[in-house]
Amino acid sequence: MQENKPEVSIVLISWKMKDLLHKCLQTIYKFTKDVSFEVIVIDNNSLDGTSEMIETNFPHIKLIKNSENKGVAPARNQGLKEAKGKYILILDADMELVENSVKKLFDFMEATPSCGIVGGKLVDKNLNLQYSCKRFPTLLAFIFRRLEWIKPIKNSSTLRHHTMEDWDHNEIKEVDYVIGACQFFRKEVIEKIGFYDDKIFYGPEDIDFCLRMWKAGWKVYYYPHTYIIHHEQRITKKNLFSKISLKHFAGIFYLYRKYNFRIKV
Repeated sequence: MQENKPEVSIVLISWKMKDLLHKCLQTIYKFTKDVSFEVIVIDNNSLDGTSEMIETNFPHIKLIKNSENKGVAPARNQGLKEAKGKYILILDADMELVENSVKKLFDFMEATPSCGIVGGKLVDKNLNLQYSCKRFPTLLAFIFRRLEWIKPIKNSSTLRHHTMEDWDHNEIKEVDYVIGACQFFRKEVIEKIGFYDDKIFYGPEDIDFCLRMWKAGWKVYYYPHTYIIHHEQRITKKNLFSKISLKHFAGIFYLYRKYNFRIKV
């Protein structure tokens, strides 16, 4: 007899975030009801006890242990290749559910056949809005995002346009892209657009994925009627010249070269 497939496959990658991942997994199992799901975790060689924590506390989770940090896109693709669900939910390890967000996103997708990918509302620990849906960036906007600690840049029209600060984020809306911290999409789209771009180690793989979604005829939506706490780590903004930051910048320039410096539908 064929094994029943889950309706949703939740895919998380983790790199040195054991405690945050533990909280994330606890809240997934606490709040997710009325929809069948599986959880797949890819440990990118954290060396902080992440794999052992999962094996001890969540032995039913599908765990992939990498011997090196493969980056974001390649590791997510490892999870996607194991996923059996009709839908995929990509979550960052530093997310904390507070309600049945998985079911709400699932219901929206079931009711919206034109939608290829949707992202929920993200907030910080104080419930302040995070700008998780955005317009496709100009190269200047990408540079400004790295320098937004400078007040005139943070308040610039270039950055505010990119982050959609001219909109209250309280209604369902078609958007250019939703960030990779929360991307809920149909597994069938992979057959049409492929996986995340393995050449992007860390950075704009979420932009590229949503852009390909639009080009293939699917829509990208922002769905504000559920929220998730995002304990954002912002590792590339803490140290602009770290190894991971340099790989992030390399991913940005790769993306622009890929689309001949025209990131648009």
